[in-house]
Order: sequence, then C-alpha cells, then structure tokens
Amino acid sequence: MTKDKRDVSERTDRVLQLEAELEAEGAATMQGEELDHARAMLHQWVESVVAVVSSPGVGRVSLIHADGGESRISSPALPYLLSRPARFTDQADYQAPRRGGRRYSRRPGKDRCWPPRRHRHCQ
Repeated sequence: MTKDKRDVSERTDRVLQLEAELEAEGAATMQGEELDHARAMLHQWVESVVAVVSSPGVGRVSLIHADGGESRISSPALPYLLSRPARFTDQADYQAPRRGGRRYSRRPGKDRCWPPRRHRHCQ
C-alpha cells in the first residue's frame, strides 16, 4: 500500500471511529464501482445548486438548491477557494491621478488630500 493510500485509509478509519462514538454508522468507499457511483451522485447534487454563500471567516459554505433546500459544508479551505480577491478600484474616497491635474483627489468638503500626503495644504 502506498503512503497516499495509507493516509486516506487512516483518515477514513478515524472518521468512522468518530461516527461510532456518536452512535451513527458510516460507510467509506475508496475505490471501484462504489466510489464511481458516489462521485456521480455528488456531481448530480452539485448541479442542483442555484446559489452559493461562502463564509471564509467561519469556514463554511452554504449551498442553496433548486428545490429550495439548503446544504452547509464545513471546510477550512473551500470558502477560500470560492472567494475572489478584494477590489479597491470602486472606492468613492479615492480617484486615480489625472493627467495634468492634481495628483490626489480631495474628499468633498475637506481641505486635505486623500490618501494623506505631506503637502503644505494637508497639514
């Protein structure tokens, strides 16, 4: 048995032990026809998703299905895989420097540049 298969086997055994402690039976499939069937069912289940709520701060992804059902997946990595990087180009307080104009835009009603710089009129 290779190291990867041994790691998977150890992890599935651990999950089954934890479920046994909760008096809930579990079944593990790692190869063959049963694994192919499980993957096919998972693909079908994922295809029924109409909305996704990703919450990286709590490590949870909520799925809303076409039939109105809701599923939650607790995972430390999945919410980060689904989230996109932040974009700061739409900020109302800051405008990109214009050619031939002031280097920094001013906030409405303020005498200081934004972002703050060491100009005479900013101090």
